[in-house]
Amino acid sequence: MDLSKTKDIMENYDNMELLRFTTAGSVDDGKSTLIGRLLYDSKSIFEDQYDAVRESSERRGEEGVNLALLTDGLKAEREQGITIDVAYRYFSTPKRKFIIADTPGHIQYTRNMVTGASTANVALVLIDARRGVLEQTRRHAFIASLLQIPHLVVCINKMDLVDYSEEIYEQIKRDFEEFSYKLDVNDVHFIPISALKGDNIVTKSEKTKWYDGPTLLYYLENVHIGSDHNFIDCRFPVQYVVRPNTDDYHDYRGYAGRIAGGIFKKGDEVMLLPSGFTTKIKKIDTFDGELEEAYPPMSVTLLLEDDLDLSRGDMIVRENNHPETEQDMEVMVCWFSDRPLQLRGKYAILHTTQEVRCIIKDIRYKLDIKTLHRQEGETQIGMNDIARVVIRTTKPLHFDAYRKNRITGSVLFVDEGTNETVGAGMII
Repeated sequence: MDLSKTKDIMENYDNMELLRFTTAGSVDDGKSTLIGRLLYDSKSIFEDQYDAVRESSERRGEEGVNLALLTDGLKAEREQGITIDVAYRYFSTPKRKFIIADTPGHIQYTRNMVTGASTANVALVLIDARRGVLEQTRRHAFIASLLQIPHLVVCINKMDLVDYSEEIYEQIKRDFEEFSYKLDVNDVHFIPISALKGDNIVTKSEKTKWYDGPTLLYYLENVHIGSDHNFIDCRFPVQYVVRPNTDDYHDYRGYAGRIAGGIFKKGDEVMLLPSGFTTKIKKIDTFDGELEEAYPPMSVTLLLEDDLDLSRGDMIVRENNHPETEQDMEVMVCWFSDRPLQLRGKYAILHTTQEVRCIIKDIRYKLDIKTLHRQEGETQIGMNDIARVVIRTTKPLHFDAYRKNRITGSVLFVDEGTNETVGAGMII
């Protein structure tokens, strides 16, 4: 093969846009089958993988090939026919690269769903056409809106089992829309599909002539995700100070990190937090060379015109556009640990590149995940519970509300005794 051609293909692949999406839905709505179908129909699995799944299906006495086995990797998942852990799958088409987080539907695995969905651009919510909008459907849609996933695709699955009925599709669509008005989701899209038969997954189905929208793959390839990041508020949490101390780079002092918001350009006037000093950007370095400007989610090294004291956990922002700087904040927390959240309990907190300690000052309410009602006065917050709490940190954090910036608005709670991550929080 021509080497220059291979190099071009590799460069195109590197520069391709990456879309992360997550699947959600009630038990047996066909999430794993949908992903298996997507991988199979887009020719993203190897022959031997397909053969192994076919043999496994035959051993279990199933008719045809069970594509769900492509994603249900744990033995317990295959035995019970349910998804327990978050399975990540990677595939690409000529237009985009994709990372799929196949998350479990069971209420006792809410924490797994929150983990898998936290970085997604798109959430696919599956609904069984025979059963309509269920309590679990509402719960998953609510969690997707809580995590501020910008795009929601409602896949009305198993259309083959209701004779591809337009009336049933329209009824489910109305039911979901009625509920979704209460959620904080701006972009909702509906697609009638059959994951088992492959209708409207990669190719348009002849059986749903009444549906004039795109197929699922076409939607995923073309949905606009460029503006999902916050390009207005400049936020650069410093991760590492680069001091090579070699003859070639004798006076080099750069600040490495990943841009969390805004667009940074060479020559821009910036402010350093917490010191409040101002300076200008002298240079923007990357592994591939110098840049004129950088934006999320790029990892870069910024060089400043003045020698100022800046270390890990500090933040570079615009002079007239600051994040909040507080020690007290309200957080929606999803609890991961089997040891309940302790009122007045002390935890370590990870926020961007900063690590501090905090105390739980108050529990405002616990959310009943089944009915989405607030339970005020409830102080028992156990595994998979979602609650609104007030925390006080040992030193001020530079943060934005989660709905404004998913990076600077999120925190992790860590148990200092076991070093276990016990909760994930979204700053309100």
